[in-house]
Amino acid sequence: MDFNQEFDQHGAWRRQFAQRLKGLNEWLAEHELVDAGVSARLDQLQSQVKADKVMVAFVAEFSRGKSELINAVFFAGYGRRIMPASAGRTTMCPTELGFDADIAPCLRLLPIETRLQPQSLMEWRGAPEKWERIDLDVNDPAQLAQAIEKVAEVVHVDQAQARALGFWHDEAPEDNPLVGADGLVEVPRWRHALINMAHPLLKQGLVILDTPGLNAIGAEPELTVSLLPQAHAVVFILAADAGVSKSDLTIWREHLAPAAERIDSRLVVLNKIDTLWDDLSTPEYIESQIQRQRATSARVLGLAEDQVIAVSAQKGLLAKVQQDPVRLAASRLPDLEHALGEGLLGRRRRILQGVVADGLHELQNETGRMLHARERDLVEQMQELEGLRGKNATVIRQMRLRIEQEQAEFDSSGARIQAVRSVHLKLLRELFGLLSTTTLKAEVTQLAEALKKPGIKFGVKKTYGDCFDRLRDVVSRAQAMGNDIHAMLVNSFKSLNAEFGFSLQPPAAPDLQRFREDLALIERNHLQYLGLSNTLKLAQPEFAERLARALMSRLKGVFDTALAEVETWNKGSAAQLDGQLRERRRNFTRRMEAVTRIQTAASGLDDRIRELEQMQVELDATQARLRGWCEELLADAGPDAADGDVAAPAPAVDATPVLPA
Repeated sequence: MDFNQEFDQHGAWRRQFAQRLKGLNEWLAEHELVDAGVSARLDQLQSQVKADKVMVAFVAEFSRGKSELINAVFFAGYGRRIMPASAGRTTMCPTELGFDADIAPCLRLLPIETRLQPQSLMEWRGAPEKWERIDLDVNDPAQLAQAIEKVAEVVHVDQAQARALGFWHDEAPEDNPLVGADGLVEVPRWRHALINMAHPLLKQGLVILDTPGLNAIGAEPELTVSLLPQAHAVVFILAADAGVSKSDLTIWREHLAPAAERIDSRLVVLNKIDTLWDDLSTPEYIESQIQRQRATSARVLGLAEDQVIAVSAQKGLLAKVQQDPVRLAASRLPDLEHALGEGLLGRRRRILQGVVADGLHELQNETGRMLHARERDLVEQMQELEGLRGKNATVIRQMRLRIEQEQAEFDSSGARIQAVRSVHLKLLRELFGLLSTTTLKAEVTQLAEALKKPGIKFGVKKTYGDCFDRLRDVVSRAQAMGNDIHAMLVNSFKSLNAEFGFSLQPPAAPDLQRFREDLALIERNHLQYLGLSNTLKLAQPEFAERLARALMSRLKGVFDTALAEVETWNKGSAAQLDGQLRERRRNFTRRMEAVTRIQTAASGLDDRIRELEQMQVELDATQARLRGWCEELLADAGPDAADGDVAAPAPAVDATPVLPA
């Protein structure tokens, strides 16, 4: 099965799962089982499934056949090349291909001159009027290809301008572009390109990042600080006849070498194996050459040999267009597509399924507690009414007085419950403040100022390390504060459970450890810019400013995500209390109505008991259907998720029996 088919299956799974979630949402609403916590959990699940993106980044020095490889894997169905892939350099600026249904198909291009301004790429994305826009006709391959050729456009500038733009380095003359007879040098016309098109794979969430060579990568910090680290897979293309060149190794070591836990997200492609095909050599000799290059490249880059795949993108594209299975097999392109499908999508699906399964278990616990509260109230009413059989009017009046007294006591407890809310909100505000943008800016200020100082940045690496130490400490303090809030809620809920017969159970404190891991990843990706090889580049005010803004943009994303997780957790805690207070008030109303009916009609007691018995039957059916919904969704989420016990949530903090959800 090729990558396209694998991705189709991934997209079909996401659509089916989103449809089931929608059905569950409607069913829960119909049975009045949607409170703020459940609603937040459902919204989070639906957002995770619907908005799931899979980014594949392609990185190479020029003339490695990178654009041809993208054409072969993704765009062969057009019957021609879509990405420019002629001789020489064709990808002059980073290019993202994706799909946004709210935007008409178009190519947007950010002028290279924006590098002279301090804004990060993320900030420029929010200024669409600064981009040049070209509409695309996705049903016209020729127009599509012609429009996309603009990503290869160049302009000619003097050396001073090239230096300001980040393409000329006096300390590394061997990397500088050639100077023409007119004294000008060639640089990309565009800083970044965004292609929005309704390609089947892009519509299902695939994002393709096509990057230029070493100079452009090094001059755009946001690529290595933000975009490349967020890619779910990075495909690094080498020339099959040359293997790992010096410049290839520089790109790998400075920008792509992954941490141990992400090593399986890297694939290396030895492209153009057709240059090794030789009528004067035997097939066995050619194969031995290819395998030797695979083994050598894997050893140099520190990868497993099965992560190095030899292909001919050009022959693979031709074979697909001409529907030639023999040539396609010889190109070995299916080997790469299989690795992308089984490896990338398999990992991504497992991660998403795990997240979804965790969310479903939390959702099941929250709705299960609501159903448990309803059943407990039914049981109490049944016991109360059964005790009235054969009793006279005086006993019934006494019961009415008792219910009224209980209700009055319950209403008077509002101050106590409000006190719990006040303490909770006070601690929560402190936690929100700890993860706020204000705190983040304060912690990063010292590093930002150090980067903005003119000249050589002596001591900046220590300032950088200290900054990340402080950020990790912020996350640790946030985790400790979350644990304290959880402990407070456990004690408060236990007291309320004992006094009012509630079954309140605060959700587990949010686990913020993964955000420390995100910080460590950003730190590693950013550290490369502070080494000796970048000393002079870092001395340039424009580059240092872009670096600081790229870092701040990435860190803000981490803190915003952590804050959103805390908010979801808070909604789950608050919604439980609101829901059980609401159910208790309804219970008082039902009990009073039952006593009134009994007092006014001889048959009222038996009628009400039968009604309660029917309500119990319906509640049992609701519980069974909820269990069925959860089992079906967990089965959809994958075999690992379905292995978990879906029968019962964790016991409430006062050990009150909790009904199976």
